[in-house]
Amino acid sequence: MTAEQSTQLADLPGGDLDVAKMPGHWLLARLGKRVLRPGGLGLTRALLDDLAIGPDDDVVEFAPGLGVTASMILERKPRRYVGVERDAKAMQWTARQLPHSPNVSVVVGAADQTNQPDGSASVVIGEAMLSMHAQERKRLIAAEAFRLLRPGGRYGIHELAVVPDDIPADQKQEIDGMLSSVIHVGTRSLPEHEWRALLEGVGFRIIASGYAPMHLLRPRRLVQDEGVVGAVRLAKNLLLDGAARRRVLAMRRVFEHYRNNLGAIFLIGQKGLD
Repeated sequence: MTAEQSTQLADLPGGDLDVAKMPGHWLLARLGKRVLRPGGLGLTRALLDDLAIGPDDDVVEFAPGLGVTASMILERKPRRYVGVERDAKAMQWTARQLPHSPNVSVVVGAADQTNQPDGSASVVIGEAMLSMHAQERKRLIAAEAFRLLRPGGRYGIHELAVVPDDIPADQKQEIDGMLSSVIHVGTRSLPEHEWRALLEGVGFRIIASGYAPMHLLRPRRLVQDEGVVGAVRLAKNLLLDGAARRRVLAMRRVFEHYRNNLGAIFLIGQKGLD
């Protein structure tokens, strides 16, 4: 690895942590994975298509991470884009990936208290971040999205889901515990009806939804999300880093063990006109 590559890795969020302690999503990023959403690029594209972002939209994105979705949003040429990222390193990384423009900014802030003005957005989007929070924090984040939106505005989420919809509580708790143990981030996924209830509970009306299997580390999804070159780069980096390989394989074993109970969902809630 060159000195330049080492510097780039250190610039990643969590890049200065030991591999054994690093959150799973930043570990994958360190290895070269750029798409870190549970439903992959396909579900993100479907979400963005249904959000129908256009030149009249002011977009706020919660936790833009590596900036992949932010770049896809900007391809749709919204009037304004603001990314709100709690991690300063992630904020700096995302900002470097995006064009320098007075209408594009990334700021440090909490998703449940963004300090952005009331009604300043027509679209709010957040992916793979609510699943990491306890129920009350989920509600506060959804309520913040509602506050930011103008009447008629849309809130899109893309999150980890457990299936079936009537999964027993003890089984769900077991899955969350196993996921948390391998990705080193607290995971509190929900079945679809509870995701819907979360958004409806703060005032949204659900206007669109979609589902995909959670195949984050399967070879076919890796190629779909990263391209052939990116998938080969990831495989090469895994071969060269034994500690990282052991952690990724442990994640994959858990994903596969619960493959019949893990999925990814997107929902779009709309704020009423009155």
